[in-house]
Amino acid sequence: MDNIKRLIPATFVVLWATGFIGARYAMPWAEPFTFLAARFVIAALLMAGLMLLRGPARATRSEALHAAGAGVLMHGVYLGAVFWAIHRGMPAGLSALIVGLQPLITAVLAGKILGEAILPRHWAGLAVGLIGVVIVLWPKLGALGGGVTAATLTASFISVLGMSAGTIWQKRFASGGDLVAATMWQYVGGSAVMILASLAFETRTVVINGELIFAMAWLVLVLSIGAIFLLMLMIRDGEMSKVASLFYLVPAVTALIAWALFGEQLNLVQIAGMAIATLGVGLATNRQQRLQPSKA
Repeated sequence: MDNIKRLIPATFVVLWATGFIGARYAMPWAEPFTFLAARFVIAALLMAGLMLLRGPARATRSEALHAAGAGVLMHGVYLGAVFWAIHRGMPAGLSALIVGLQPLITAVLAGKILGEAILPRHWAGLAVGLIGVVIVLWPKLGALGGGVTAATLTASFISVLGMSAGTIWQKRFASGGDLVAATMWQYVGGSAVMILASLAFETRTVVINGELIFAMAWLVLVLSIGAIFLLMLMIRDGEMSKVASLFYLVPAVTALIAWALFGEQLNLVQIAGMAIATLGVGLATNRQQRLQPSKA
């Protein structure tokens, strides 16, 4: 069992990184809020079906409300703002760089709200990880284009705050109950926000084709169920600052996937940045063990 648990962080990073690839397939064919509303509704229904198959485990009213609140922030605010900014022309590289601030913001909130002790070694790891993310993404920032506006920059920063606040909320108020039930209520909260945003701001035009169906299936099954379930598990069992630091690895893994699938350029500087980001995550998540005296 311990060996399986050790694989959870790496598996989460790989699955989470594929979300940006799925978004690349989906965004030409659907408006962001409409697409996310459909994605979250489907995910909530699948989780509800899983709950029925599993038996009597349920969330209390308080747990359901807190999980829905976390879902509003983690799914509605975070993904809604990211997808909206990219849909409006914000370069994905710059958006990812801003989102790279999330582990540092989460560490500060975890210290203030959850009372987690963050050692100088962990702060150093967070800083080194951010430097690695900047190096990985720097070559992609050359052509910013006209999509960098006050609105898209604001949306990107709102997304960071939403994810940081949502994970802290989940850890503080909603991590003690059934994970499947909590995940379902998260998507109830996220879908409510996206449905309202879609009705208020979009035409809800969708072009059904193979790419959109593939993207929806992938993002629902792999991201909304697989990756989020692993994230919830890590939030329940780990310290938030250490869990958040894993997000530093996402841009590097995304760059590797884009290189393999789409032939996007990957140079030695970016590879060095990946190594630095990995070092930073190692520092931030390392648990210093006390030496035990040897027995004669």
